[in-house]
Amino acid sequence: MDFVQQVELRFDHASRASQTHTNLSAIRQGSTGLWVAGDETATFEHLEWTGDHFGAQRTFRLADYVNLPAGPEDEADIEGMGRADGHLWLVGSHSLKRRRVKSKDPDKAADRLATVVREENRFILVRLPLGDAEAPERGAIMSGGHNLTTYMSDDRHLAPFLTLPGKDNGLDVEGIAVLSGRVYLGLRGPVLRGWAVLLELRVEDAGKGRLRLREPYRKHFLDLGGLGVRDLCPDGDSLLLLTGPTMDLDGPVRVVRWRPGHKRPTVVPEDELEAVLELPYGVGCDHPEGLALLDDRRLMVVYDSPSPARITPAGGVLADIFTI
Repeated sequence: MDFVQQVELRFDHASRASQTHTNLSAIRQGSTGLWVAGDETATFEHLEWTGDHFGAQRTFRLADYVNLPAGPEDEADIEGMGRADGHLWLVGSHSLKRRRVKSKDPDKAADRLATVVREENRFILVRLPLGDAEAPERGAIMSGGHNLTTYMSDDRHLAPFLTLPGKDNGLDVEGIAVLSGRVYLGLRGPVLRGWAVLLELRVEDAGKGRLRLREPYRKHFLDLGGLGVRDLCPDGDSLLLLTGPTMDLDGPVRVVRWRPGHKRPTVVPEDELEAVLELPYGVGCDHPEGLALLDDRRLMVVYDSPSPARITPAGGVLADIFTI
């Protein structure tokens, strides 16, 4: 597996002002370009191929297509995008967050570290039909009192982690892929004694713009050597998993292949996973966060907290492309 090239994703002034280009968390190839999202807004974007870069940006507000539980302005912390069967899927992190330390004052710092926040727009699973020219149409959402975590309240593996912030090994959804009518969600956390967790969902319309589970979700436990899932994408009948640290650490970061089975639950040892790629990462920067398999079977990776070397003079950011 070899690094091939870098390609520029060029964003408009509004997206640069909201720092979408430096907080990219999700990516999928569309029929005419790329779908991308950052984790600091309640929007998603489409970039077209212009001949030498992806640009000609179109921005879409989630609130124009579904009813967001906390309204149109609160961030949705979109961490994954899927595209299948004429639909675009988006998933929030479903995580709590602990306040960042912003003061050198010990008392203020300790108070912030003791404060855990719940933001309802993070607890969403969205499915949008794609019309002509891949224009999204009004869709359906799983959120509010019927969000995904409500199904986990008695889960013997996951329930204990629902009250923990995502970056404290609490529940943290970081990727979505749709394969053979099933929705797979990759969890950055929790990691259970070194075993990562994927959820397999069957979803149906519940009327009035809402989604619900058709049947109980399935859990899959994968031995990723202590790493969590940072993103995933389909590759034929298999899934490519972008794996990295659960906690706020730089690396290691790897891509592995998993072929889902039909057992319930699935416990997948390391020797049943195929190592695909070791990804580069920086120190305090260049954290691989989004993964997309392109039509020519090359792999595109976008980075959260990109280094200054990735920022282009035109206000874009460089993504890496690898061969498989």
